[in-house]
Amino acid sequence: MRRTRWMRVLFAPLLALACLAASAQVPQPPEVAARSFLVLDVSANQVLGAREPDSPVEPASLTKLMTAYLVFDALKAKKIDLKQALPVSERAWKMPGSRMFIDPKMQVPVEDLIKGMIVQSGNDATVALAEGVAGTVERFVELMNQQAKALGMKNTGYKNPEGLTAPGHTTTARDLSILSARLIQDFPDYVGYYSIRKYRYQGTPTANDTNRNMLLFRDPTVDGLKTGHTEAAGYCLIATAKRDFPNLAGRRVLAIVLGASSETSRANEAQKLLNWGYTAYEGLKLFEGGQAVVEPQVWKGAVKTVKLGQAQPLVLAVPAGSGSKIKTQVVRPDPLVAPFTKGQQVGTLKVLAGDQVLREMPLVALETVEQAGIFGRAWDAIRLWIR
Repeated sequence: MRRTRWMRVLFAPLLALACLAASAQVPQPPEVAARSFLVLDVSANQVLGAREPDSPVEPASLTKLMTAYLVFDALKAKKIDLKQALPVSERAWKMPGSRMFIDPKMQVPVEDLIKGMIVQSGNDATVALAEGVAGTVERFVELMNQQAKALGMKNTGYKNPEGLTAPGHTTTARDLSILSARLIQDFPDYVGYYSIRKYRYQGTPTANDTNRNMLLFRDPTVDGLKTGHTEAAGYCLIATAKRDFPNLAGRRVLAIVLGASSETSRANEAQKLLNWGYTAYEGLKLFEGGQAVVEPQVWKGAVKTVKLGQAQPLVLAVPAGSGSKIKTQVVRPDPLVAPFTKGQQVGTLKVLAGDQVLREMPLVALETVEQAGIFGRAWDAIRLWIR
């Protein structure tokens, strides 16, 4: 009778055979003077530390990150163009709060409106963009909530595109981390606008021409993202930096500070969290994108093996000094019987420190494996029966 081993476990030490001591302590984030905070290693897609990450808060102008997401998506889909001039409605012109100072006599290019929304945090520019993308602000807000749901932002509700206080207009630090990471990953051609320090549109006052993200002026590795402030929200900042290390170039970390007491405080606390994320944790690139993690045998296939891995690099953040003690475990069905399509999940990669599972990542087929011909399938069927 045919015997089948349903699961085969393969251990592959990455850098050394030793495991982390069971008593190893997870780094604790510093004290932060804010209502809530979160530190995300964007490169590893891993939360390093947080306080009250799921507590509802008013996002203030951090709302404009979702507005930008939809605008960038419309640009990517070629529904609008950077050079396309948009009208300025009475509604946009009369927006209270932070402004770009545009008026209905103007036709403003999309790119300038984006700069006005991001650098100057202009509510007028934000409304003009919302109307330009969706026709009306109300329809744009519907799109914002649909996109939030699609991204997995489970505790976010939008009532407007600019972030002024409104009943039900709330989010969380965790949801903001999801949005920020996806904004960076999905639109690399456009996120450079967040690093602009000064901007004003021709013919408008210079009163509001400086980016409120103080870290852009303090830390050369910081390249975004957004500030926000209302009386109810307090002072908020999402700051992201990109730093090179010998074992991982271009490692990106993001800090979210919500409900600080002042502009200076939110900048200081965000800087503290960024530095902690880089020093308390080290980034490890386990495998390159498209690199085979394992090449197991295939039965009844046109080829004898299948390469399993991920399209994107496999990156992990671990407590500083523990990188050499990490090991991986590949779990997959056995036997593997063709066919397999490219991108099909075939197994799981577990990253371990001792007996503790730090992370689980899907392993997919990096190439399509067709079935063998009738004789090849018959021969492998006999071999499997004997096995």
